[in-house]
Amino acid sequence: MRRSFSLLLSSVLVLGALFFAPQASWAYPFWAQQQYDYPREATGKLACANCHLAKKPTHVELPQAVFPDEVFKVEVEIPYDTDVQQVSGDGSPTGLNVGAVVMLPDGFQLAPADRLSDELKEETEGVYVTTWDEENPNILLVGPLPGDDHQKIVFPILSPDPAADSNIHFGKFQLHVGGNRGRGQVYPTGEKSNNSVYNASAAGTVESINAGDAGASVVVIKTADGNSVSDTIPAGPTVIAQVGDVVAAGAALTNDPNVGGFGQLDAEVVLQNPVRIYGLLAFFAAVALAQIMLVLKKRQIEKVQAAEGV
Repeated sequence: MRRSFSLLLSSVLVLGALFFAPQASWAYPFWAQQQYDYPREATGKLACANCHLAKKPTHVELPQAVFPDEVFKVEVEIPYDTDVQQVSGDGSPTGLNVGAVVMLPDGFQLAPADRLSDELKEETEGVYVTTWDEENPNILLVGPLPGDDHQKIVFPILSPDPAADSNIHFGKFQLHVGGNRGRGQVYPTGEKSNNSVYNASAAGTVESINAGDAGASVVVIKTADGNSVSDTIPAGPTVIAQVGDVVAAGAALTNDPNVGGFGQLDAEVVLQNPVRIYGLLAFFAAVALAQIMLVLKKRQIEKVQAAEGV
């Protein structure tokens, strides 16, 4: 009986989180995963850029080459000014959150916990990495996380072993990386968030600016034909239009509250064959030995010439 009650209570809490706190539970990357079967378009644009319209820098660090079945890390840096605050879902100021997506080559995957070193465990503490879906375990997602503590996100990666998978070959591979800070301006459904500029839906004169529900504002525009058009602006953006202003259709009625943005870039990593390294080291040793023998031979010849008085 107690177990049934606990299960029922857990189900109620989960449903309540989903339906009554969508800004927290439906934050990216959940929406992106639900709306897009694959995060990268044919043009190379990542799905996050469809909702986060501002462009911001993103940096990535990773090894130039890795060996098969080796654990290495990909560091995604998401810089921004920590003094700025973004508009939350209810219009109040709050700190920025961050997130990242790393599209690994086929065969590369998230490193299992038992393969992580103590250093990697410390660097990834508090960071929960998910995969895009079961069919794409090589696409990794993180976020949203508090940006003040996670401007650098570490992904522990396990390289594939061509000896265990005939579909994997040694060579150079490309990674696609994206990093975001702050909320988006457009929801995947196409609706604007309150972290965006709101524009006049018709040309005319601003007749009045009234208070709406939940901190919203209603801008009433009187058009040239005498009709009135109302534009509702949610809590968050600051209304910059004033009563009596003549506005054109599409003119900005608010400021731009967005302080975040998204950035993406490509990187490369080489899956190196250890045999090639051994061969290269052997070649270097042979060259060094040959140089030493040439020097010794030259000195021997010089001694012979000196003894003969040449």
